[in-house]
Amino acid sequence: MDNLSALMEGFATVAQPMYLLYALFGVFIGTAVGVLPGIGPAMTIALLLPLTYSLDATAAIIVFAGIYYGGMYGGSTTSILLNTPGESASIVTALEGHKMARLGRGAAALATAAIGSFVAGTIATVLLTLVAPVMAKWAVQLGEPDYFALMIVAFITVGALLGKSVSRGMVALALGLFLGLMGTDTLTGQQRFTFGVPNLADGLSVVIVAVGLFAVGEALYVASRLRHGPVHVIPVEKGWRSWMKPEDWRRSWKPWLRGTAIGFPVGTIPAGGADVATFLSYATERKLAGKHKDQFGKGAIEGVAGPESANNAAASGVLVPLLTLGLPTTATAAIIIVAFQSYGIQPGPMLFQTQSSLVWALIASLYIGNLMLIVLNLPLVGMWVKVLQIPRHYLYAGILLFGALGSYALNFSPIDVLILLVIGVVGFFMRRYGYPVAPMVVGMILGPMAEDRLRRSLTISQGDLSYLVTSPFAATAYVSILVIVGLGLWLKSREKRANAELSRLGEEIREESQSQEVN
Repeated sequence: MDNLSALMEGFATVAQPMYLLYALFGVFIGTAVGVLPGIGPAMTIALLLPLTYSLDATAAIIVFAGIYYGGMYGGSTTSILLNTPGESASIVTALEGHKMARLGRGAAALATAAIGSFVAGTIATVLLTLVAPVMAKWAVQLGEPDYFALMIVAFITVGALLGKSVSRGMVALALGLFLGLMGTDTLTGQQRFTFGVPNLADGLSVVIVAVGLFAVGEALYVASRLRHGPVHVIPVEKGWRSWMKPEDWRRSWKPWLRGTAIGFPVGTIPAGGADVATFLSYATERKLAGKHKDQFGKGAIEGVAGPESANNAAASGVLVPLLTLGLPTTATAAIIIVAFQSYGIQPGPMLFQTQSSLVWALIASLYIGNLMLIVLNLPLVGMWVKVLQIPRHYLYAGILLFGALGSYALNFSPIDVLILLVIGVVGFFMRRYGYPVAPMVVGMILGPMAEDRLRRSLTISQGDLSYLVTSPFAATAYVSILVIVGLGLWLKSREKRANAELSRLGEEIREESQSQEVN
């Protein structure tokens, strides 16, 4: 009952006109960046971090939550109409959704994606409301070695699972740890890893590193791969109220629920987030398709409804470990932690006690944001089609400009802009050679926190290392590393098999189209 009253207070906060406008702004920007290929919520939040310092913490977090949720919605539009996923989690949607669009059923694909996202997002937010406070109460009882064990779990699983190569993920994690420890040691006052550069004595700003990696690095990488020429978008038929026929509703509602059931639990563990959830949902729908199984690869509506629901459910699931344990399991979650820290707020077990009004306002904004998004993604789909036609060179030039201005505004120092450029170039080459950037940010965020927990533990135990592994939870956490990594690698293998199957189906579709054109 206490949680229900706290949620009602959160709704009362968000219902204020100013906060409603912030929520609308967040979901609008989030949908726009989800629609545009190559621009995801992680990049947008990183880009806006330096520009939102004038807002109060509640307003800023509501904006970032709206961007996060909106990005999950918007990715389906570009996948269906352009066959170019705006987010990696929308890759599966592109196969069936774009085929439906080519058959003149793009409106039905967009409708089932939007409604499925609304259904899954609402159910998953209810689960978040129920699960997060319980987990937070349990986590308050953990000791210093238990928290250190949690940090190790996050390091190993995120480094091993966020990316195609385990070794490259661990290299990126190590680089992030190095950057996180750069500066002045808080205990001894000695400078470390500064290379004698005075500007590095205070360490690197996580905001600058985040903007450099996710905005500048991504902009440089995507711009280097842009194709010249006009963007060809499949038009959407008019009359959105009649987009979905009764048969489409009958074939969609079960995939919506199954996608939610798959996405939420997968999102709560560091096993790949929404990417893995969408592939698992697609594989499940293919197995359960029955008489419609032969339509997969040719425009099956279940192949859009299930993965899009899993995508949005996983987005809510990611918020459970983020809010209750302070552990990011995706790139966007890592940037949201940076947003909290920029206001002096540390996500974790005490968050529900020390920042109760902010947390419940955030959760309430997810419910309201879902309602706003269903309006933005159905009647206004024609506007998003226009957004797809923005010239890309203008878009990425603007991203670089705002990134530089935002970094300069942090301390009004040209050195920060130079550091931003260096980090951006590093991010470009990391993407170019297949090194994931998310573990790097996670290492930089959690590295100093893990060092602090380790030192506290060794101080309490007077240097006895066995103290780190003797508590029941810590021992369980270290064993769970093997379980989580094993489970994650199994899910990755399932994803690879599904991806190979998708590639094969895509090749068959292209060959079929070419033969029809010849005939």
